[in-house]
Amino acid sequence: MALMTPRTGTEAAAAVAPITVDLPVGRVSSRRRFYPWVVFGLAFALLLSDYMSRQVLAAVFVPLGQELDLDKGQLGSLISVVALMVGLLTLPISILADRWGRVRSLVVMAILWSLATLACAFAQSYEQLLIARFFVGVGEAAYGSVGIALVLSLFAPRVHAALSASFMAGGSFGTMIGTALGGVVAVHFGWRWSIGAMAVLGLLLVAAFKIIVTEGRVRRHQALVDTPDEKQAAPATGSARAPLSSLFTNPAVLCAYIGSGLQMFMAAVMLTWLPTFFKEEYSMTVDTAGGAAAFFVLLVGSGMIVCGVIADRVSRRDATRKWTVGIGFCSIAFVSLMIAFALPTGGLQLALMAVGAFFSAGCSGTTAAMVASLTHKSVQASAMGTLTLANNLLGLAAAPFIIGILADHMSLADALKVAPLVYIPAALAMVVGRRMHPRGVAALAALSTAVEK
Repeated sequence: MALMTPRTGTEAAAAVAPITVDLPVGRVSSRRRFYPWVVFGLAFALLLSDYMSRQVLAAVFVPLGQELDLDKGQLGSLISVVALMVGLLTLPISILADRWGRVRSLVVMAILWSLATLACAFAQSYEQLLIARFFVGVGEAAYGSVGIALVLSLFAPRVHAALSASFMAGGSFGTMIGTALGGVVAVHFGWRWSIGAMAVLGLLLVAAFKIIVTEGRVRRHQALVDTPDEKQAAPATGSARAPLSSLFTNPAVLCAYIGSGLQMFMAAVMLTWLPTFFKEEYSMTVDTAGGAAAFFVLLVGSGMIVCGVIADRVSRRDATRKWTVGIGFCSIAFVSLMIAFALPTGGLQLALMAVGAFFSAGCSGTTAAMVASLTHKSVQASAMGTLTLANNLLGLAAAPFIIGILADHMSLADALKVAPLVYIPAALAMVVGRRMHPRGVAALAALSTAVEK
């Protein structure tokens, strides 16, 4: 056995140095693991504020309309203009945010929509409200896409799917809280205080976000998740990109865009007009109607998550089954809501409305999965931006305004009786998409081969 000679102080330090250097990569301290979750929590809270500011107006349609002498078409346009701006500006603002800095961009967005919401509380006419709501939409336009990009950059890829689903569900929960809380505040203090409260909450949250989340801290924590294995799994940043025109030349993808946008129409109708429906048809007070509508909004958000899980499980062996499941969700929502709004007020109507609400946006995850699977990886972010555009233009922006116009010419109850008919073209788009799916897969394969060359 060889004799072990004692080490000098320098040699001993050198022996343990590699352990100290390797710790940040292999084993992150609990404090550094905690910071990404703080960012997620603050970003999620701002997302709630985003949708609370966007939808609180729906909870106070009745007192607001009475004070400013607005018809239902005008009230609906105040919701539609926000969704329209979100649809048109999401993609260009997301591109700018990647260049300018995501944290800085998110702060500016939140300040803008909060100040614009505060301006709504002081509006004295329809024109002033419309202009203020326009800037609410500009501020909120790309928050969802930039916010989730920031959050995902701080976590390992193995948890990205769960984080994405949780973040997206925040929109429905924010709508639910804004509708319920807005109704309660309006009853006790007036509709202006309901809107002002959302603005103040947004400003407080963005102040906390600005203090805690910085570009420098985010960069340091991004480095911690860049382990060798994760770098190998990530796509090469310098790889060739598919042309943006490929987002519109695949027929199956076009069907997914259309089907998704149309099925969001009825979900938007329920998010916007249920508080007024309960106020008029069930003689509820503003706060009670807001609380009742909030329950149905919760069903819409929960249904999106559950239906997405069902679609994934059913289509494990055959991707085309996602189309079939989507058609099924549209059919259930169509039948439930057509019967519900044809019935007189009562328990049976509410039960069928609950079933319809749960499945009303159930195709959202299905169509998003189809878009992701049928577009080249180099343009998938742009594809999701295009899907957002379709959801807003065909659904979230169109529905409040169209139903408001119909309600002015007949009644809100009669307008809601015909609204579920939109599921027919939505389902037909998915039927065509299912038939075109093999051709879409072949087109993607040919595109990938051309890009690699």
